[in-house]
Amino acid sequence: MDVVVGRVAKAHGITGELAVDVRTDSPEMRFAIGAKMQAKLRDGTSRSLTVTAARPHAGRLLVRFEEVATRDVAEALRGTLLLGSTDDLPPTEDPDEFYDHELEGLTAELLDGTKIGTVKEIVHGPGGELLVIIRDRGEALVPFVREIVPTVDVRGGRVVIDPPEGLLDAD
Repeated sequence: MDVVVGRVAKAHGITGELAVDVRTDSPEMRFAIGAKMQAKLRDGTSRSLTVTAARPHAGRLLVRFEEVATRDVAEALRGTLLLGSTDDLPPTEDPDEFYDHELEGLTAELLDGTKIGTVKEIVHGPGGELLVIIRDRGEALVPFVREIVPTVDVRGGRVVIDPPEGLLDAD
């Protein structure tokens, strides 16, 4: 399975270097020299890219790819999603730590087993992580903290939610 590890923000300089918004907890591995990834362009096409250099710059990574030698080619990649394989990820050592892709698609249920929806994605914000749960009446944002999400059962395909009053109320 592939997951998004970055998004090309813009071209940088005149030699094909790209400014990339990082979307991974392990950029040193994902953007290591020689790392290969799939690029999903805005037009829906894909191509393979190989990292030749990466360095931090102003909250982003500046990345060079073997296949991107000019600014024109780099400009054409603006908005491209960079995908990496989940097979490359090391197992997490902490039982309370999860990769986003492990949580996406899990059934969300209450303590009594009532199904309330499905985890769509995890949003990483300055205040912490939120589970985005798709419900019959739209989406619910649930803080991903032990007090509200006491159980994560990846093998069982579920997360258990103990929401405070009003958290799951419709608009």
